[in-house]
Amino acid sequence: MTVGPAVPGGGWPGDPADASTPVARDAGEVPRLAATAGTLAELDARVSVCRACPRLVAWREEVAHKRRRAFAAERYWGRPVPGWGDPAAAVLLVGLAPAAHGGNRTGRVFTGDRSGDWLFAALHRAGLAVQPTSVSAGDGQRLVGARVLAAVRCAPPANRPTPAEREACAPWLDAELGLLRPTVRVVVALGGFAWDAVLGALARSGVALPRPRPRFGHGTEVSLGGVRLLGCYHPSQQNTFTGRLTEPMLDAVLSRARSASRDPCGE
Repeated sequence: MTVGPAVPGGGWPGDPADASTPVARDAGEVPRLAATAGTLAELDARVSVCRACPRLVAWREEVAHKRRRAFAAERYWGRPVPGWGDPAAAVLLVGLAPAAHGGNRTGRVFTGDRSGDWLFAALHRAGLAVQPTSVSAGDGQRLVGARVLAAVRCAPPANRPTPAEREACAPWLDAELGLLRPTVRVVVALGGFAWDAVLGALARSGVALPRPRPRFGHGTEVSLGGVRLLGCYHPSQQNTFTGRLTEPMLDAVLSRARSASRDPCGE
C-alpha cells in the first residue's frame, strides 16, 4: 500500500485541497494566505497544505511513514488538519492540536483517538453530532450547529508546539473565527492552551479583554464581544482516566454551550 502523507486532490474523503491550492511555505506567508481566504472551504484548503513550520512538517510526515502498529494497514493523512463541522455553527470547540495517530491519521480533528471517543459521545448526547463516534473522515459523522478545530493544525512532537509554532499558526485561527463570527455565539475552549489561543484571537480582532485577563477553569464562562467563552478540561486520557474530567462534567459544559448559543446576542 501507499504510505506517507495524502496528496492534495488525491481522493482522500473530504480533502478540501487540490494541486492548485496555494501553500504557505514559511511563517511569513501564513498571514496573507489566511487573510485572503474568502470562504471556510478556501481557508480549510489552505490550512491543509501549510508547510510553514519545518519541525512540525517533519514530525507529521515521519509519523505518516512509520505509523503505529495498530494502524499499520492504514494510510495516514500526514498533513495539517483543518476545522470541520457545520459551516453556520453557533458552537465552536477549540482544542490544542491533532493527535499524531488520531487527526494526523484520519485527517479530521479529534477523530480516531481516545479524546475523540469522549468528545463525540458527549456531542451526540448534547444533540450536536449525529453519531456517538467518529473513526474516519468518511464515516458519516456530521456535526449539527457545531464546528471543531485545533489552535495548532499539525500534530506536534510530545503534543507540545513551541511558542514560535503557535504564533505561526495563529493567523489560521484568526481567519477562521472571522469567517464564523456571523453565526458563532459560543466558543468552548478544551484546555488552557485553547483558552489562551482564543483570547489572543479575539484580542487581535479588536475585542477589548477585561483586566485582569480571564483565567482558564473548567466551567469558567465569560462574554467577550458578543461571544460567550466557556472553559472545559481537555478530554485527554490523563484527565479522563484520573477522573479530573467526568462524563457529567463534559455534558454540563456542552449543555450550557448549546443553551447559550440560542441567545442571539451571546450574552
